[in-house]
Amino acid sequence: MEGTIQPAAESAAGIIGTATLPSGLRGDYHRAAADGTLPEEGIRRSEADHAAWRTLVSRQRAIYPGRAATAWLQGLDRLRCDSAVPSLRDASAILRDATGWSLVPCPGLLPDAQFFALLASRRFPVTEWIRRPEELDYIVEPDIFHDFLGHVPLLTQPDYAGFLEAYGHLGLQAERRGALAPLARFYWFMVEFGLVAEPEGLRAYGAGILSSRTETLHALSAAPRRLRFDMARVLRSTYRIDDVQPVYFVIESYAELFDAVARAPALLDAALAAEPVPPGGTSAEDEPWRG
Repeated sequence: MEGTIQPAAESAAGIIGTATLPSGLRGDYHRAAADGTLPEEGIRRSEADHAAWRTLVSRQRAIYPGRAATAWLQGLDRLRCDSAVPSLRDASAILRDATGWSLVPCPGLLPDAQFFALLASRRFPVTEWIRRPEELDYIVEPDIFHDFLGHVPLLTQPDYAGFLEAYGHLGLQAERRGALAPLARFYWFMVEFGLVAEPEGLRAYGAGILSSRTETLHALSAAPRRLRFDMARVLRSTYRIDDVQPVYFVIESYAELFDAVARAPALLDAALAAEPVPPGGTSAEDEPWRG
């Protein structure tokens, strides 16, 4: 995907569905604490890092009008991060004032237990390193551009911030119950690739969309199918990680996501027992978005 990661896992800073990490990851995991986080004072940025950040942000900014969600854009403006790789400490001060969240640096991908525990404590893990200049159009692992620019702006929105904390608590429960597969689908479709209906039309809020030029243009084009958000359907919906999405789900408000997490425990077991919907497939309960 242009300008973003090619996702190899179900989440930005966490691998939902595994307790261990694959080998060959780029981050400095030897420096990580027991909770997966790194000390921020050890992070140093070069001018090449800042130049890569500015290039990535400016070319995404050019395609956001009419495509990016209003609350997400407001959060991005509030973070004031266009000119340099952002300081997590400075951004955390803004988030704490808005919603009580803070950011913590991490080496990269985190296993389930660490990822969910951080979310449940209103701490969002952000990969410390940024892609190299030759990787601007393609990167295998999530970096700070995906994690920060994709995910952090919406943490200024109270309903969404409350939802993500609740998702962390749900993840810890689902891990104990062996129900992570459907929960990973929920994160994929509604955190990474979610759309929201606004008065002016559909807008993207998902991090996997808004950190990718290709996905941003595709998601709001006439090409994909768009379905009304239905929690039971999402929990059964499998996906591919090597192409743009053929199907997106649409919410009408971020409060819908918080309400869905409250109903999720009763739906997880049913989703595990049900026949999965294949990537891009159809189901009898599908409700096309006609807004």
